[in-house]
Amino acid sequence: MPPSLQTLATPTLLVLVLLTASAVSSSSLPPEDGIRVVSAEKRIDLTSPIVKVYLTLKVENAPSASDASQVLLAFTPTEAQHLAIVKATRAEGKRKKKTYVPLSVEASDLASTALNGARLYSVLLGTPLKPGETTTLEVLYVLTHTLEPFPAEISQSESQLVYFRDSAVLLSPYHVLEQVTYIKTPSNRIESFTRVDPTSRAGTELKYGTYKNQAPNSYLPILVHYENNRPFAFVEELVRKVEISHWGNVQITEHYKLRHGGARHKGVFSRLEYQSRPSISGASSFKNLLARLPPRVHSVYYRDEIGNISTSHLRTDSLKSELEIEPRYPLFGGWHCTFTIGYGLPLQDFLFESDDGRRYINLTFGCPLLDTVADDLTIKVVLPEGSKNPQPVVPFVTEKHLEISYSYLDVVGRTTVVLKKKNVVGEHNVPFQVYYEFNPIFMLAEPLMLVSAALLFFVACIAYLHMDLSIGKSS
Repeated sequence: MPPSLQTLATPTLLVLVLLTASAVSSSSLPPEDGIRVVSAEKRIDLTSPIVKVYLTLKVENAPSASDASQVLLAFTPTEAQHLAIVKATRAEGKRKKKTYVPLSVEASDLASTALNGARLYSVLLGTPLKPGETTTLEVLYVLTHTLEPFPAEISQSESQLVYFRDSAVLLSPYHVLEQVTYIKTPSNRIESFTRVDPTSRAGTELKYGTYKNQAPNSYLPILVHYENNRPFAFVEELVRKVEISHWGNVQITEHYKLRHGGARHKGVFSRLEYQSRPSISGASSFKNLLARLPPRVHSVYYRDEIGNISTSHLRTDSLKSELEIEPRYPLFGGWHCTFTIGYGLPLQDFLFESDDGRRYINLTFGCPLLDTVADDLTIKVVLPEGSKNPQPVVPFVTEKHLEISYSYLDVVGRTTVVLKKKNVVGEHNVPFQVYYEFNPIFMLAEPLMLVSAALLFFVACIAYLHMDLSIGKSS
């Protein structure tokens, strides 16, 4: 075991951490500080490069406290930096009649008293929690770029090992009566892990706990070193351009800059070894990706700077379309590639009219490639010429601005809504809308321009044929 693991596992350090956490005051908590966590279950999914954490919290409001309108979640500075999304639901009803009501989650401006300045997020309860009542919250949060390849460089025939750092107990501003943490790895190969008794292992799963009566802001660091050969596909930049034509088509063009974010490849790449020993050679590399597209796509193409790439397969049905693509070469750690995907969609499936007479386009946010992280996503919705007062409606925070785009036969240009967001994962693939005003008379602009041009051409031809340009003798 590495020295750092031995140090973390020593009883002396654990006692110091607990004493420090117990000494931290809770004075900066809001009036709802009567809340305590009766039980907490934390499940960490490490089976992909994207870390997903599922929390089940049973919280209770003290009988002597006031109504609680929110529950606070705490994240370390590192987690807050790599946090992609936080979602929460509240369980209502019992057994077969149980339903889960979505709750709003927002960053809290409260001063945090957690160790090392942890960041607080507020889960806003739709119905305030009365004194003496309990409720159950289901929380999902996603972390990106938190797995650290170790060793940082591997050869073509080596497997990829990564580090994952977290806490054996739940970091929370509240007193936690009982909690347990489960960590799921993609394979049985776990090189080492920190032991904080009680700790057990069963196959691909580690269990920390059950721990009882943890003070607020308790934190017990752990380190897991395990094998992860899943594709570390990171989209450094994705620019999606959506062009809307009221003549019946929606054209989408997506430009990708893709990178393998795993352990860097060292040595020489051998195509012969890669093809003759596919299960061993290049275990951490990937040579294909799957893009989930809307149903009824048509005119699909896949190309790069060189030209069209024929190694793609399209499968469609009434609910979805799946495009399997293969880059020109397999990607190893640190390698890059760029490509473009384009396709058309029937307008009637995505354009609608609202009750107030405005039109709106209903599209899907996020990156179509499955199990990938888009570090920088830009969506450009190009509205028809003559559109006014565009209003995007996105269910989370994005950067928004307007610009003008020009295409064939445009005179004043097309209003373009630009949406930007960083650190985008699969949970961001949700519908969003762009509302705008449009006068149908503008649909006649381009046909009239073509008719006018043709008419002027024929008038010019007639005039030319009736002109006498011969040079005659002077009288």
